[in-house]
Amino acid sequence: MYWLFNSSVGRKFIMSISGIFLILFLLFHMSMNLTLLFSEEAYDTICELLGANWYAVAGTLILAAGMVVHFIYATILTLQNLKARGADKYRLSNRTRTEWAAKNMYVLGIIILLGLVIHLWNFWYKMQFAELIHSPNAVVEGSGLVKELFSNPCYVAVYLVWLGALWFHLTHGVWSAFQTIGFNNSVWFSRLKLISEAVATLIILGFAAIPVYFLFIKLTS
Repeated sequence: MYWLFNSSVGRKFIMSISGIFLILFLLFHMSMNLTLLFSEEAYDTICELLGANWYAVAGTLILAAGMVVHFIYATILTLQNLKARGADKYRLSNRTRTEWAAKNMYVLGIIILLGLVIHLWNFWYKMQFAELIHSPNAVVEGSGLVKELFSNPCYVAVYLVWLGALWFHLTHGVWSAFQTIGFNNSVWFSRLKLISEAVATLIILGFAAIPVYFLFIKLTS
């Protein structure tokens, strides 16, 4: 177990596993959000199920722990790479957008983290957290909050910039994670790049559909 926590390969492995865990959460969260396009009642029911219940709170704590682990190990590896002046990096086929994303993963991660703070403040803080502390201002209907926030063009613009950073982060992160856990031969290299871009694009389009839809409704009403 020493190598897992004290070697570069071990740290990359931990960061990859935590990253895959976070991607699975994004897929779940995206699917949940998309229900709002078809039924406000269904979305509000899901929000109620994921309110101040023990399983929802436990899931939130596990997710937060995964995020913290991912960020800590990303920081450690970034500092190691800076110290080594680029040594021990993933092999890249050519100088493309992928390489740009690889070199700026930490910066992209910080942008994503800042966007996440804004997102948590506007949604989690006003819903689950407010319910946990029994605040009289707790939002009961999540659909109303979503529609209100995404009728603001400024918030939508910030949200879409955040999603753009997330897309670049995911396109490199997905395939590099699979490389770390063993899919690193020449056959899988191009396949993983394609899969990573497909997964990242699916996630971003799914998340972007909500603000774009409600902003469009607002502007055309």
